[in-house]
Order: sequence, then structure tokens, then C-alpha cells
Amino acid sequence: MAVDAVVMGLGYVGMPLVHAAVHAGLTVAGFDVSRTVVDGLMDGRSHIDDLSDDDVAAIRERGFRATSDEAVLADADAIVICVPTPLDEDTRPNVGAVESAARAIARNLTPGTLVVLESTTYPGTTEELVQPLLEESGLRAGVDFHLAFSPERIDPGNPTYGLVNTPKIVGGLTPQSTERARAFYGRFVDTTIAAKGPREAETAKLLENTYRHVNIALVNEMAQFCHELDIDLWNAIDMASTKPFGFQAFYPGPGVGGHCIPIDPNYLSYNVKSRLGYPFRFVELAQEINSSMPAYVVRRVQDILNDDAKALRGAKILLLGVTYKPNISDRRESPAIPLAEALLEHGADLSYHDPNIDEWTAAGRQVPRADDALRAAPDADVVVVVQNHREYDIDALARVSKRFLDTKGKVTADGAQRL
Repeated sequence: MAVDAVVMGLGYVGMPLVHAAVHAGLTVAGFDVSRTVVDGLMDGRSHIDDLSDDDVAAIRERGFRATSDEAVLADADAIVICVPTPLDEDTRPNVGAVESAARAIARNLTPGTLVVLESTTYPGTTEELVQPLLEESGLRAGVDFHLAFSPERIDPGNPTYGLVNTPKIVGGLTPQSTERARAFYGRFVDTTIAAKGPREAETAKLLENTYRHVNIALVNEMAQFCHELDIDLWNAIDMASTKPFGFQAFYPGPGVGGHCIPIDPNYLSYNVKSRLGYPFRFVELAQEINSSMPAYVVRRVQDILNDDAKALRGAKILLLGVTYKPNISDRRESPAIPLAEALLEHGADLSYHDPNIDEWTAAGRQVPRADDALRAAPDADVVVVVQNHREYDIDALARVSKRFLDTKGKVTADGAQRL
């Protein structure tokens, strides 16, 4: 059966796209190599924060189906690639899933199909990797089928901006491909914007997150020396924010998490170094600073304990919030993981509480979960807020704690410390 679109990769990027397109009246099928994901969706179960089981059931009722059979690609008017693009152990982009997706499309590609890559990657991927693989079908990009890049801008847990009301950048291989892609997205996205081409669209996505990466690194480094200088950086940021122009507030924290900020700038750094032979120094320095923050938090915990002549080894440390963002269950690249690993390495007696996470491991070990944060806090030697979920009354928790370190800067209770 012919469909308006097939979405490849049914995760945090692909499923919101499916949901929006189906509710706009498009016929949509989903492809994923994970049978667990496919079976769950077909049974009406959601595996991402932004969609509930009821949301999945609703799109199933409207005709959405998920499959691991690539034959569905031959029936699509448009195919959107939303597969993961992680870094490998050497922090180089791993585009293996994109390559596999492109090969599957090539085996099933028909004339007139629109193919869009949404997976974040380094500039040039659409034209240098995806296009040649698709053309193994015998069809020519820009002539027999359309090809474009459109960066995903999904922000899990954002109650204000979702896929529909966030402007969609589209960069086609040809002007005709751009317009075809804009027409497709225009059926369920409020605003589409044409980029000059795929490389500009790819670079725009990396620029957005590199901008955040380097500015977070700035305030993370300032947090360290402001603490030594007895300067309240949080208040300084609030004061700077009163300027109605020329300043945007960024805040320090225990590190950066999620798929975007810790990952995406490395694609740009890799591209510069591999093609031009020199480093992207801003990105590399920002990466160094941001990745050092969990170790800095450990030092702050040690200093707090030292003030009471206590050692970190054997001390009871309670971590509050272990997801990478507040009010969601997404743990991808959460700074809580390297923080927990460092605390365990120093011999801490570690436990955690998170209203969204029932089980959690660090350094290959199951970390004990406190059932109630307010009851567990008084028993800990140090309570560390890693993520400020809406369920937490930070000042109430601080008042019942022996020692309290808030890495998110919300606490105002006497005696508690902010990062």
C-alpha cells in the first residue's frame, strides 16, 4: 500500500515527526531495525518521553504502522532518515546507521521519491555519503529522485516548542529538491525555510549547538574561579540578564548531556581537522571544560566533607536527578554517569533518587535507589542536586540535609552551597 512517508528510525526524532505527520492527515509508516521498538509501537506502547501510550494508540488508529521490513520503502512518496549518529570511542562521527539506511533505500528506491536526511552529522554527508549510496540504485539524485537535508530540532520535554511550531530548515541538492522537501514538511510544519544547499543546512544545525556548547563552557569555567573568589556567579548572571540587548544567559552545571551539546560540536571539529588539517580550538577547549565538570563537582563534595573532617571514602552521597534534562526520563550522555563513576572510584557510598528512573547503573554497578528524597536526605553526608525535577522542593530538601550542594543553582536555604 502506498504511503505519503516512511520514517526510518523511530526514536526521539522519528516518532514526533510521525505523530505530527499522521495528525496532519498523512499516511505514514515507520521503519526500525529494532524488533522491540516495532513490536512495542504496534502494541500501542511508547518508548519516548514526548509521546504517551495514548498518543501511540491514536496514531495507530489513524493507520500508522511500524515494521522492520525494508520493502515498505518502495511504497513511499517520501523517506525521512532519522537514525542515530553517535560518536565512536575516538570521538569520531559514527555514520554507520545512516549508511545502512541509505543502502536499504537504494535497494527499494523508485523514481520521483523524496529522500531527506534529518540525522545530525558533519557537513558533506548528504552529498558525499548518502547521494552515492542512493545512486547505486541506478537512479540519479536531482534528476530521478529528490534529495535534501533537514536538521532535526527536537527538544525533548519542551512544553512550548515542538516539531510543528519550530521553523524547519531544508537544503536540497537542487532547487527543485528544496521545494519538494518544503512542500512535504509544509503539510505539517508551520514554517519552512530554504537553505542554500545541504551543506549549509548541515552546518546550521552544528552551529546552533556549538554556540550553546562554548557558552556553557564559559560559565562552567567562571563557576570554578568565582567560587574561589567568593563571587555569586548566579547572581552575576541574573544581573547581566537585566540588559535588554547583547546578552543571553547561560548557566553552569555538572556537565552537559543529551545527544546534541556533548556530541554535535564534535562533528564540526572532526570535519575541520580531517579536511583542513588544523583543530577547531573553540570546540576542543569547550569540550575539555564541560567534560571536566563532573570531576569538579567531586572536588566540591570533597571540600564540603573536609570542612567537617570527613573523608569521601565511605561517605554517604545522595544524587538527586540523574537524567540529562529536568522532568524527563532521558539519560543519554547524562553528566550524572561520569559523576557517579568518579564518586564510586573514590569509595563513596552512593545512592540516588529520580522520580523518572526506577533503576540506574554506573561503572557497571546497580546504584541503590532512595524511594523518597525527603526521607533519604537527612541520612546522607552530602546531598548533590544533579537535575532539578519539578517534584523537588529544593529548599525543603536542603533544610533537612547535613550538607547540600546544588549544581543547578536553585537553592536559597541557609548553609546550602551552589555550584
